[in-house]
Amino acid sequence: MRSPEYSAAPTELATIAVRVAERAAEHVRDRRTELFMPTGTRTADDAVSSKSTPTDPVTVADTETEILIRDLLHRERPSDEVLGEEAGGSVAVPSGVRWVVDPIDGTVNFLYGIPAYAVSVAAQVDGRSVAGAVVDVARGVTYWAAEGEGAWAVGLGGEKDDAVRLSCNPITDVGLALVATGFAYSQERRTRQGALIGALLPQVRDIRRVGAAAIDLCMVASGAVDAHVEHGLSPWDWAAGGLIAAEAGARVVLPPADSRADDGHATIAAAPGIADAFIATLDQIGACDALPTG
Repeated sequence: MRSPEYSAAPTELATIAVRVAERAAEHVRDRRTELFMPTGTRTADDAVSSKSTPTDPVTVADTETEILIRDLLHRERPSDEVLGEEAGGSVAVPSGVRWVVDPIDGTVNFLYGIPAYAVSVAAQVDGRSVAGAVVDVARGVTYWAAEGEGAWAVGLGGEKDDAVRLSCNPITDVGLALVATGFAYSQERRTRQGALIGALLPQVRDIRRVGAAAIDLCMVASGAVDAHVEHGLSPWDWAAGGLIAAEAGARVVLPPADSRADDGHATIAAAPGIADAFIATLDQIGACDALPTG
């Protein structure tokens, strides 16, 4: 059943996404100081636990922030469903609007004090992202997009209130591409990902591993990198960032909306001038194929 607010314009949903993501980012920023020393040392023994593997952490800030996001979204749009990394949601893609949220994308960075972690909030309609916002918490940068309205950011430079329209780099030579990537938590998939990156590295300028896929995708949009490829992302990792990259002109290949990390689908974003060559290069080394676990 569609929610009563189903007909809301993507720009309206994007405004909500920005408002909610920025409020959540404030909470994340405050809790980082409260929970951890500058080096990442915990101030409370119960601040961190593990999820899928011992190397896959979740902090109390993750769970608190998702509760906050869900509460804020419920106040704005009480009939919409929410899918979140920590509290989950329906596996099946509903009709109408569903919010897909990652309270802290880049939890390991957050844990260690590496300034690359983000809040991601996206609105999807029938499984397709139509609005989204990503806040790079440590840098104070907010990225957002609405379907058909371009991608934007504040905080990249100059005054905070100056919104900048984003556009991918005008690169045409894949051999000069700076490529962002990420790695899974399972040892099996990491081994395969390492082999693929080893095959890709000689064919591009260089590789960057930031540690937060939502930020990687926004970096494609802003021109901080030229492309991104990663296997095994869940919808909360790509729902907002993928739309932002696409609205900035990138060629974006996303997993199915009902997929999860274990399915191992590739998420790809590339500046338009190298998209064909980059995807062809990935296909030659087998990096367009899924890397399922189990």
